[in-house]
Amino acid sequence: MKWPWKRETRAGNDPADPSWAALVNPGAIAASGVFVDARSAESVSTVHAAVSLIAGTVASLPLHLYQRGENGDRTRATLHPLYRLLHDSPNDGQTALEFREQLQAHVLLWGNAYAEIHRDAAGAVTALNAIHPRNVTIVKLDSGRIRYDVTEDGAVRRLLAGEVLHLRDRSDDGLVGKSRITTAREMLGGILASQEHGNRTFANGARLSGVLKTPHVLDAGSAERIGSSWRQQFGGAENAGKVAVLEHGLEFQPLTMTNEDAQWLASRQFSVEEVARLFNVPPVLLGDLRHANFSNSVEMMRHFVTVTLRPWLARWEQALEHALLGPIARGRYFVEFSAEGLLRGDAKNRADFYKSGIEAGWMLKSEARRLENLPAIEGLDDADASAQA
Repeated sequence: MKWPWKRETRAGNDPADPSWAALVNPGAIAASGVFVDARSAESVSTVHAAVSLIAGTVASLPLHLYQRGENGDRTRATLHPLYRLLHDSPNDGQTALEFREQLQAHVLLWGNAYAEIHRDAAGAVTALNAIHPRNVTIVKLDSGRIRYDVTEDGAVRRLLAGEVLHLRDRSDDGLVGKSRITTAREMLGGILASQEHGNRTFANGARLSGVLKTPHVLDAGSAERIGSSWRQQFGGAENAGKVAVLEHGLEFQPLTMTNEDAQWLASRQFSVEEVARLFNVPPVLLGDLRHANFSNSVEMMRHFVTVTLRPWLARWEQALEHALLGPIARGRYFVEFSAEGLLRGDAKNRADFYKSGIEAGWMLKSEARRLENLPAIEGLDDADASAQA
C-alpha cells in the first residue's frame, strides 16, 4: 500500500531525468565507449582552457555592493558587512577571487554551484562556504519551498533555501541547472576516445619516422646491428641535421603522414571548435589562431565580454542579491561587477572616448581618471562646472 499523503518531491529523482543523473552519477558511457563526467571532461585541454578562462575572468573582475541614492546616483556601500565578504574574503580560508573562481568552475562543469550562507544571531551574513555540487540534492516541499540535502562524510545536513547561495546554468525545471558536460556527452566522448587512441598509438611505438631499405637479404643480427648504429648516429635532437653516408645499397625512405593521421589531426582541430561552441567562447581565446588578426582582436574581446561573460555576470549579481539581501534591502542596495576594463580598447580609442564625453558634458574629467585607475585631483572638475554655469 502506497502512502497517500506525499510530503516532498526530490528534484529530478527520476532516473530517466538527465538532471538527476547529473547530480547522483554525473557521468555516463558515451557511444564511443568512454565514460564522461566533469572530471574526465576537464582532462580535455580545450575544456580546461574554456573553464579556466571564464572562471578566472569572472573571479578577477571587481565586484562591489552599491547603495542607491535619491537622485539616481550610487555610492559604494563600503560600511555594509556584505561589502567585505563580496570584495575581500567570504570566509576564513578563501579570498573573494578564489571563492568566485571555484563556484564559476562548478557551474560550468556541473550546471550548479552552491555555497552555504552563515548568519549571526541578528540574521546578518557572516560567511559563505562553497559546497561541491555532487554532494547536494534539491528537494521541493509541498509548500513550494526548496530544501537542499547536503551529504558529506556519510552524514546528511538539511539546509533551507535561505541558507544556500545557488548559481544555476540554464534550467528546464527552475530548480536544477543543466550540466553542459551531460548535454554534450557524445561530443566529449568522441574527443576523449580520440585522445586515448592517440595516446595508445604513441605509447605502443606505432609511429615510425622512416625505414632503411636494402636490396640484400639480412639476417636478424645484421638488421639489429644496422638499426642500432643508425639510432646511435642520427637519433635524438642533438644529431638533428647530420648528413648520413649510406653504404652497401642502403636507402633511407621517410614515412609521410597517412590519410588516417591527417583525419586524426583534423578531428583534434575540430574538437577545439566544438568545445568553443559548448562554452560560447571565441576559438581564438582557446588557442585557435587561424582566424585571428590584429584588426579583429578588440572585436573578439568585446564578443567575449558581451556574449560569453555578461550572462554569467548577470546570474551572479541576481543570485547574490536574491540570497543575501532581503526584499527591503534590495530596494536600497545592489551588487554589480565592473567589466569596463575589458572593453576599454587601446589607448587612442579610450582617449577619444573620454574627450568626446567631456566635451559633450556627459562625463567629468574626474570620472575619466577614475576609469583609468588614476588618483583623484582635487578641484579638477571645478573649472568645468564654472564654465557651464
